[in-house]
Amino acid sequence: MAHIDAGKTTTTERILFYTGVSQTMGEVHEGTAVMDWMEQEQERGISITAAATTCFWREHRVNIIDTPGHVDFTVEVERCLRVLDGAVAVFCAVGGVEAQSETVWRQADKYRVPRIAFINKCDRRGADPGRCVEQMRERIKAHPVVTQIPMGLEDSFAGVIDLAHMRAFEWVGDTTGAAFLDREIPASLVKPAKDARVAMIEALGEVDEEICALYVDGAEISAARIRAALRRATIAGKAVPVLLGAAFKNKGVQPLLDAVVDYLPSPADMPPVAGHAPDGVPCLRLASDSEPFSALAFKIMSDVVTGSLTYFRVYSGHVEAGATVFNATKGKREKVGRLLRMHANRREEIRRVSCGNIAAAVGLGVTSTGDTLCDVRAPIVLELIDFPRPTCSVAIEARSDAQQQQLAQALAQLAVEDPTFSVRTEAETGQTLISGMGELHLEIIVDRLVRQFEVEAKVGRPQVAYREMLGARAEAEGSCIHQVGGRGLFAQVKLRVEPRPDGRGILFVNQASAGAVPRDFVAAVERGARTALERGLMGGCGLADVRVTLLDGKHHPLDSNEMAFQIAAAQAASEAARRANPVLLEPIMRLDVLVPDEFVGGVLGNLSARRGRVLGMDARGGVQEISAEVPLATMFGYSTDVRSLTQGRATFTMQFLRYAPVPLPVREALSMRAGGS
Repeated sequence: MAHIDAGKTTTTERILFYTGVSQTMGEVHEGTAVMDWMEQEQERGISITAAATTCFWREHRVNIIDTPGHVDFTVEVERCLRVLDGAVAVFCAVGGVEAQSETVWRQADKYRVPRIAFINKCDRRGADPGRCVEQMRERIKAHPVVTQIPMGLEDSFAGVIDLAHMRAFEWVGDTTGAAFLDREIPASLVKPAKDARVAMIEALGEVDEEICALYVDGAEISAARIRAALRRATIAGKAVPVLLGAAFKNKGVQPLLDAVVDYLPSPADMPPVAGHAPDGVPCLRLASDSEPFSALAFKIMSDVVTGSLTYFRVYSGHVEAGATVFNATKGKREKVGRLLRMHANRREEIRRVSCGNIAAAVGLGVTSTGDTLCDVRAPIVLELIDFPRPTCSVAIEARSDAQQQQLAQALAQLAVEDPTFSVRTEAETGQTLISGMGELHLEIIVDRLVRQFEVEAKVGRPQVAYREMLGARAEAEGSCIHQVGGRGLFAQVKLRVEPRPDGRGILFVNQASAGAVPRDFVAAVERGARTALERGLMGGCGLADVRVTLLDGKHHPLDSNEMAFQIAAAQAASEAARRANPVLLEPIMRLDVLVPDEFVGGVLGNLSARRGRVLGMDARGGVQEISAEVPLATMFGYSTDVRSLTQGRATFTMQFLRYAPVPLPVREALSMRAGGS
């Protein structure tokens, strides 16, 4: 896991070569990387989807998932961290702890995933591993334990000194990096190595009592004890071992693999996985083949040959091809047709998947991302995966009427595959809107429609996913009284609305006294309230996270019906929401721009015009890193502007930060555009 362009895929390619999985080393910039198998990845030189593979090192099986670094595809990191027991955080020795580095670190914190850090690109101009370690302490509040120091930096980077064994690993001669020298530490580096070893032991002693006691007593601490203490501290989440290298130059990857085996946990090292039975009773599963089968489906991928593949991680027990499993989340049985061990997009058919491993199943019809698969006789529902909400939308339509049905089917398949992608139809306009995490995300979706599903589509200008929230609690009454001869319409409803915690959606509660609203009409009241709130009050977007309480009502034995109560409830909900200080919120993005000194003024002026707020600037030898907050609504087309302002020399990354109130002039403009209220 890492910020974009830190070197995750390049490092993974070297791992596959040194473990014998690949016979050649693929390169991202050449479009030959095994893990970047999609056409879009090869063309753009970035990872878009998480790719799984497996290899052996020192007689241990290592399951690896190489995740994207771009913020638009952060869902891939989220679901992979949910099912993996350890992570390698890759940092650029020049860039340090960058914006997406912080994001993936917080995601790993959420799932309590043990980590080791690999500071890559030590051969690059401006490389400063020490600065990166300091940023780990300051920006992500980690406790780094530096286990290696570099033998030279930038052009002179030749290898690393292992501080536990006090040995020098130097890569010379062999251009593939497969062979390296394990030698005595050069005389000029002996003192720095001794000082760094003391610092390593002191840092480790802060989180490990055994090492602390030995250090205080002045005892010699062996490499074996250091490794054991580092493993304890890493698995407990108290420390992060730090290693160095230059994956592109084939240096430092083998010690990284050693660290994966030495410090990251096996499934047996992790606590039993927690879940609950279908009746809500908590239960645990041990990481053992003898336990009842339980697994989490964490990724669905459409496939030309098989229809779809369901990636799952086994937490307990085992499963065999042809077995019937229970989808405890949906309460349905599924037949496992075939089992595949994946190497990116290459498949290896297997008969059985044991505890701790990852595989893909063919033939699961109802299973979706986050569902629990388990033994029919011992059902369990595991913890769900949290996914961020989409922040950006575009209108889409097929180029011909003949392809409209094909487009709908393709979009439905993509929505199953990607939980951060959604499709909806605007009731008033009949337009189909697709929503995702950003411009690039939606651009890739449209590209896949053409290449994978052979559907040509027309796409409108991106739109921002605004949100409306209530600022207070309020009550209101609504009525529907209509009489034109014969039977009429009669209903009166009193509702209370109030904000709910973020992400909880709309909740309807009936607290009316018995008989105030007949039981048959309560569902109509809920429908009316939901319809009004989902329509929203400002900007044409719905109210989110609202608790609606039915307090009272009146009915007529002849004139009351569902339509009357639905109209009255919609009226009451809209009026109550207006009284509850509604606030229109817009997504605010964290923007980090690397720009040469001579272009800083133009970039800052452009940000100001986009309602941006500069948080700080950091000088990096002729280049400035500008950090800013800026509304997503103003950022469409920014890549074109920043390229023209800097002659193509600036780079930037952008990620979602938070929702914030929309300024009044902008809100009024949105209301006018949406028809007002």
